[in-house]
Amino acid sequence: MDRIARGEATAVLDSGDGTAVCEAILSAALHDPDAAWVTDRALRLVNSPDFGVRAAAVTALGHLARIHRAINEERVVPVLRRLSNEPEIAGRVEDALDDIAVFVRRPA
Repeated sequence: MDRIARGEATAVLDSGDGTAVCEAILSAALHDPDAAWVTDRALRLVNSPDFGVRAAAVTALGHLARIHRAINEERVVPVLRRLSNEPEIAGRVEDALDDIAVFVRRPA
């Protein structure tokens, strides 16, 4: 997945073009160093009426946990648990929750 500059990603994420939004949120999760910014954007997208966008946003949250070894669990985990009731994305939700459980560093 190619890196998309933040300005371009912001425009695409607000565009409503489902395919482009999916690519932009996944690129941001993989390449943007500001995990909090990407988390905010992904949490907005999990409410999209577009299944593909919701699924990409959930996957992005899992990528953030894996890559950054940190995520705002208080914000993210309850949203993922709510989404686990959606059969279409339940598998991706479980993958994201597993990434959080395995990769997020917790204080000793």
